[in-house]
Amino acid sequence: MQTRVEDLPLPAAQTQTQTHAKAEPRTDFGIIGAISFAHLLNDMIQSLILAIYPILKEGFHLSFAQVGLITLTYQVTASLLQPMVGMITDRKPMPFSLPVGMGFTLCGLLLLANAPNFALLLVAAALVGTGSSVFHPESSRVARMASGGRHGLAQSLFQVGGNTGASLGPLLAAWIIVPHGRGSVAWFALAALLAIVVLLQVSAWYRDHHAVRGKAKARHAAVTLTRGRVIGAVAILGLLIFSKYFYIASITSYYTFYLIHKFGVSVQNAQTHLFVFLFAVAAGSLIGGPVGDRIGRKWVIWASILGVAPFTLLLPHANLLWTGVLTVVIGLILSSAFSAILVYAQELIPGRVGMISGLFFGFAFGMGGIGAAVLGKVADAQGIDFVYGICAYLPLLGVITVLLPNLDGPKRLAAKES
Repeated sequence: MQTRVEDLPLPAAQTQTQTHAKAEPRTDFGIIGAISFAHLLNDMIQSLILAIYPILKEGFHLSFAQVGLITLTYQVTASLLQPMVGMITDRKPMPFSLPVGMGFTLCGLLLLANAPNFALLLVAAALVGTGSSVFHPESSRVARMASGGRHGLAQSLFQVGGNTGASLGPLLAAWIIVPHGRGSVAWFALAALLAIVVLLQVSAWYRDHHAVRGKAKARHAAVTLTRGRVIGAVAILGLLIFSKYFYIASITSYYTFYLIHKFGVSVQNAQTHLFVFLFAVAAGSLIGGPVGDRIGRKWVIWASILGVAPFTLLLPHANLLWTGVLTVVIGLILSSAFSAILVYAQELIPGRVGMISGLFFGFAFGMGGIGAAVLGKVADAQGIDFVYGICAYLPLLGVITVLLPNLDGPKRLAAKES
């Protein structure tokens, strides 16, 4: 006689229901969309610093080295604090730190609009960096909590919001700030206030859900790796982040100057080209996560970093038209790496989502800041063309991806055992 589920004792039926629920976790696209939108507003505000460099350089009579120092101040502030924030919130989640962090960004934005000297410009950059250091680790944790197990997809959706916001900065600068002056930066305080409102809602969801989802311990292949292999893999990922963000810094900080110097375009035209590149970065960031969910993170990292090398090597020799085309291709390919790198690292060291997110976001910002400062010195000494000549070789470091352990086979085995 066949036993039906309805005939089972209640505890057994409940057990089957619970097992089924665990097997099919739900992806909360509403929360992922909200945190991605907040990321868009956050990074749009931050990108205004980069977008108005020509205005700051002319208004304060800055050298390229001083321009690089502004980026260094902002990005190193963010990079030093982010891992600390992540480590603290791994132990004690702080849901409402998200709107508080955006408050720092708001203060930095208002100071940037009104700073009377270079020293206060640096303070403004530091405040924006502090806001970023609080926002990124915790918002990345929220995206993972809401992912329903589709970690790569969630991180890509989160990342595409930030990259879209970053791409809007130069365009808005060209439309609003260039015609009306640096003081018009203050109008973007409205975007920061909107982000605070959105983040208050996200923080309430985070507060209610972290006890259930945040404490879940996922099985992962990393338990089969030795400590030495984990440390080695993290070091390789760090080198890949270095190559990616040093190259990205050459575009975000100096692309407008490169176009003005080499092709004689206007400031607004150069900022439009920067917007096109950053929009390509935003579009490409949507690819890496979901593709990594299907075929494995390692293959996405390999294709993204090393695969962009032929195009970066061609860029210094291209005319204006092909410079625009190549930077779009570079942005699409190179940007797909970060979501895959971040989720790979989270799976490598499970249970430390905040620390890993803070470490990798912080290291990325730090490399961008150091890259901007170093490349500014090089540009002052050797010229802006030289910068793009040497940076073209950075993606060749992607060959070291072959040394990363393949986590996908052990993960599938663990899934079968669970």
